[in-house]
Amino acid sequence: MNDPNANKPGYKKTKLGWIPEDWELTYISDNINILLSNVDKHIFNNEGKVFLCNYTDVYKNEYITKELSFPVGSAKEKEIEKFKLKKGDVIITKDSEDRNDIAVPTYVNENFDNLICGYHLAILRPNGNIDGNFLTKLLQLDKISHSFQRRANGITRFGLTKKTIESTLIWLPPLPEQQKIAQILSTWDKAIEKTEQLIEKKHRLKKGLMQQLLSGKVRFPEFNEPWKKVKLGKIFNERNESGFNNLPLLAITDQSGVVYRNQVDKRDTSNPDKSKYKRICPGDIGYNTMRLWQGRSALAYLEGIVSPAYTVVTPTDEVDALFMSYFFKLPKTIHLFFRYSQGLVSDTLNCKYKHFKLVNVIIPPKKEEQKRIANILKKQDKEIEYYNAYLNKLKQQKQGLMQQLLTGKIRVKTE
Repeated sequence: MNDPNANKPGYKKTKLGWIPEDWELTYISDNINILLSNVDKHIFNNEGKVFLCNYTDVYKNEYITKELSFPVGSAKEKEIEKFKLKKGDVIITKDSEDRNDIAVPTYVNENFDNLICGYHLAILRPNGNIDGNFLTKLLQLDKISHSFQRRANGITRFGLTKKTIESTLIWLPPLPEQQKIAQILSTWDKAIEKTEQLIEKKHRLKKGLMQQLLSGKVRFPEFNEPWKKVKLGKIFNERNESGFNNLPLLAITDQSGVVYRNQVDKRDTSNPDKSKYKRICPGDIGYNTMRLWQGRSALAYLEGIVSPAYTVVTPTDEVDALFMSYFFKLPKTIHLFFRYSQGLVSDTLNCKYKHFKLVNVIIPPKKEEQKRIANILKKQDKEIEYYNAYLNKLKQQKQGLMQQLLTGKIRVKTE
């Protein structure tokens, strides 16, 4: 792959590629104190009580702040003194079962009274020549993160030694430029965080609406007939059609519904022989026969074939398909599916159509009311989709800026 900085005036060639002439190539050990934590989650009465920053806190968060909730643990006095986190620290994941999860960084954005770095993590504590926030962003670049991942030890579980971390090469702009780059990228981080919070708020609103509308606790004034009890076998027929090998292969997902199989970011493990794969049509609901009790179902807007591991049901004219797809996600309904599933343990539970059709549900008697409810929930989904798309755009913009600013392709003014 061509280096965009190659042979440009004001750039020099290094072991890590072309960087600006006033940037420095350095080993992590030259500017950073590395501490490998051994404080685990066990609590001992003879040790001091602390809060633990654990693996998940680091893996899932760009910043460690006081808004996060930390579990209580214990540590020896020497451990507290050594591994207590300070503002400006960078924490990375040191061990993982997946090589790709090695060296995921986060930045400690505040001072804490009693927060200790937990097990399977390493603290990178910069000296005065490195901005910790800049370092966190730098460690996210593929060239740097892949360097850690390649050199992690292990076969089924991977880990970094202190020596491996110390011997990792990085490049450093002058400190004022580091701080400016970190400031710019942090602006995108704040926008991403606010959007994520808004999406979470939208999800909570939708969940509340589902609880109210799908249970009949809140109704539209023009509908006052009591809801009716009906067996699913009276309002759904099974579509058990095979031999449609000419149709596209589809997948039923939790988040995106029924989609083309090649849109799913997983290895295709489908059987080359598709003769027993089931046809699914727009308006059908497909569900994972062994996971319906976990809410694994979706309404189809596409025609295609799905694995025999799924059951496909077609609603009658008495019910609105979109309403029923939401109704199937209601915790109360999911519990019913669990009760009607057959099997000795959770791994063998299944809800074939012969079990599914026996489930009694209570739903609005008029299809018009069902549609009104479904349309309100669909509107919530549309808003969530909009903000998810906006969030992805922000993340893509940030990634583009990182590639430009952290490699020196575009320089920032620090005056």
